[in-house]
Amino acid sequence: MNKKIVILFIVTLLSFAATNKIVAQDANHTSKTEIVQETHQAEGEHQLPNTFMVIPFIVLLAMIATGPIMYQHFWEHHYPKVALLLGAITASYYLVVLKDFHSLLHTAAEYFSFIALLASLFYASGGIMIKVDKKATPLLNISLLLFGAIIANVIGTTGASMLLIRPFIKINEKRIKPYLVVFFIFLISNIGGALTPIGDPPLFLGFLKGINFFWFVEHIWYIWLPTVALLLIIFYFFDINNKADDDSQEYSGKFEFKGGKNLIYLAIILVAVFIDPNVISWVPNLAPFPIGIREMIQFGVVLFAIKTSDKEILKYNEFNIEPIREVAFLFIGIFATMIPALQLISHEANVMGDSLTPGLFFWSTGSLSGVLDNAPTYLNFLSAALGKFGLDLNNAADVKEFMNMDYIYLQAISVAAVFFGAMTYIGNGPNFMVKSIVESAGIRMPSFFSYIIKYSVPILLPVFTLVWLVFYY
Repeated sequence: MNKKIVILFIVTLLSFAATNKIVAQDANHTSKTEIVQETHQAEGEHQLPNTFMVIPFIVLLAMIATGPIMYQHFWEHHYPKVALLLGAITASYYLVVLKDFHSLLHTAAEYFSFIALLASLFYASGGIMIKVDKKATPLLNISLLLFGAIIANVIGTTGASMLLIRPFIKINEKRIKPYLVVFFIFLISNIGGALTPIGDPPLFLGFLKGINFFWFVEHIWYIWLPTVALLLIIFYFFDINNKADDDSQEYSGKFEFKGGKNLIYLAIILVAVFIDPNVISWVPNLAPFPIGIREMIQFGVVLFAIKTSDKEILKYNEFNIEPIREVAFLFIGIFATMIPALQLISHEANVMGDSLTPGLFFWSTGSLSGVLDNAPTYLNFLSAALGKFGLDLNNAADVKEFMNMDYIYLQAISVAAVFFGAMTYIGNGPNFMVKSIVESAGIRMPSFFSYIIKYSVPILLPVFTLVWLVFYY
């Protein structure tokens, strides 16, 4: 473990070194959030990567998919080294060959924002106990999934997932099947959060670019509602035939909640999301560091939650650090190795922008959001859509004009980025976290490919095709 920490520390130092060099050359001292959101601008100043540099990303995805099945012992003990090694290959290419420090700074900043949010929500929610002493039925499960999809728009898909996954599997512990968790990922970890910028990271980046906070609920609710309803109907037919192994237990029907102080931690985390120089002008810019006030607050919540969470609640929740450890290591590799793929996609999207229709934007944004980070994918295609009309994503007035001029492009990109995140375990941060938490509780989940073949393709793809036929064909 010490060697792994040393390697991670070295990679982090490289990010800081890149940061310092950029800032020394940049008299304007661009803020962290601006860097995260303006990758495409930095890409325009540097040579595009060689297409072969997507190989580390493909190798990492292939190993995430096959490791737990084909070489489980090796993977469980060495996945951190694999992720860091492949990430270091890409980082070295950008540092030595391309001398493109902006892209590494962007990735470091985005990774720290990502892990700060997930870690803080993971530790804060781990100290909350929600106990529903009722018999698990399709109606109860549908109610929980619908409730989670709704509150995902208030506390984010990550917050809703971390808060509800443990009670959801506890309620169904006598009849637990993989499909229960899969539909949880579909509805709560992804599709549910399509109505507000808080719901999912891509929409929040759109909000920072100038899209009105309530634009999303106004223009997406009539797509969100039938999609959620249709998936709940499909879930009902899965769940109706699932019988408990032991149906003799009596239930009191009581609802129990403990860990109220951790709700305060959740509130602090969500408020911190908006503590950004682009949202609040007086928030200080902490460049050259790749973390800001927001991330400091969220990491601070992690420390407070570790120190103060009720030990009995943690025991009841079967809380352990392996899920966040796995996500932290794997996603540092994913974030690093996907830089070339994102830059190549950004270039092609802008080149082809004139020929892209709303339907093509829907499928392009969606298909790539399923295997790449959906936040930068969203920004790349949003930039291409504005460029189609001669507008600039970095100009708030242009974004406002685009938002009111022809909303169908923005709608298609926004819906696709959020919805298609459910297609794979790596499509959205909470997906992998939910999988890891469930597996830590001793529940066997489908492999990477099994998830896609058994659930995503036969269930989600027809639903998304229906959305395309009705709204974008």
